[in-house]
Amino acid sequence: MKKINKYCFSIYLFCILVSGQLFSERLILNPKQILDITSGELYQAQILIEDKIIIKIDKDLSKQYRNTKLLDLKELTLLPGLMDSHVHLIGNTKLKGYESIGESSYLSTIYGVDNAKKTLLAGFTTVRNVGAGNYSDVALKQSIDRNLIPGPTMLVSGPALGITGGHCDSNFLPHDYEYKSQGVADGPWEVRKMVRKNRKYGANLIKFCATGGVMSKNTNVNNRQYTFEEMQAIVDEAHSHGMKVAAHAHGLEGIKTAIKAGVNSIEHASYIDDETIELAKKKGTYLSMDIYVSDFILGEGKDQGILEESLQKERIVGKIQRQNFKKSVQAKANISFGTDAGIFPHGKNAMQFKYMVEWGMTPLQAIQSSTINAADLFGLINTGNISEGFEADIIGTKGNPLEDITVLEDVTFVMKDGIIYKQ
Repeated sequence: MKKINKYCFSIYLFCILVSGQLFSERLILNPKQILDITSGELYQAQILIEDKIIIKIDKDLSKQYRNTKLLDLKELTLLPGLMDSHVHLIGNTKLKGYESIGESSYLSTIYGVDNAKKTLLAGFTTVRNVGAGNYSDVALKQSIDRNLIPGPTMLVSGPALGITGGHCDSNFLPHDYEYKSQGVADGPWEVRKMVRKNRKYGANLIKFCATGGVMSKNTNVNNRQYTFEEMQAIVDEAHSHGMKVAAHAHGLEGIKTAIKAGVNSIEHASYIDDETIELAKKKGTYLSMDIYVSDFILGEGKDQGILEESLQKERIVGKIQRQNFKKSVQAKANISFGTDAGIFPHGKNAMQFKYMVEWGMTPLQAIQSSTINAADLFGLINTGNISEGFEADIIGTKGNPLEDITVLEDVTFVMKDGIIYKQ
């Protein structure tokens, strides 16, 4: 019986690989309509895809390319694959607080395989993973790039940089254990060394903690962590290697200092004020504000082991962050879609869209934050739009997301690099 099961499973895997190869060659998509991300217009056309690239968009392509496979998607609205600029794919999302330190990095990485698949099937074809120990995010990225496992295209940071005792350190254990997180580095030359180390082991972006955080023990979200000189050293070193920099920052002083130091994005940006929003616009800094996660933390966090200290911080921070998100939208700041997925279960990333609309964005603006805006932040020049010459990262929904943004919570078609993963 075992031999039969193994044989069937092998055939199953073979069929998946073969079907993937077929769909990655040449294919015409025939949808109900396509959403133009730039203008917000819906138009009818067919899409010719070959070798991972959108070759042509036009009406009646099936008549011009009669020997090409035609995929009928007449019920679907197609739009570019979504992007999330702040995820944590590594680890078991159900482990919070003290329970989170009892899991090995090996098991955390295996959970990451499942989390990556859930994220891709939810329609998110590109993500930034901001913080992971033992370079497990690098391993996950490499596995996806080599087509060993399904998952989104990943930009990865490796261990996040932080001061001793800060949000990017681990403060759960007492002094007896003398434990610290791998990204802890103090002083301008030590942080430069850490940037170089992360790059050496495969990171292609840098994340550091500029303030305390909600989920860390014994840190204040309003307190700045790292001096301007240290932040400047991180940014200068990263940029010299072509790496972008994301700064975790809730408190105003940390936000302002990080922007002045030249970071590419501020993560959370909870206490940002009008003056600093204008500074971010002037510097071209993106704001990645995770305005959905507060509901999850306060609704389910206690049962999942989140410390009361963290819950108390979130009760204050969450509402302020949403109010300042609305100010940022009204001021036309650069905003990228970032959720902090990993605090809540992976695959639920699109839950944030309705919060973004509720707090000031139009549906089109919310979608743009997860497509063309995110692509700009990531430095990807041929991703984030359905356009000729762009990568064939395409998703489909049965409804019109401009009329009901929640349809993005249940995408029915997912293509990445010209390969269909969900239909």
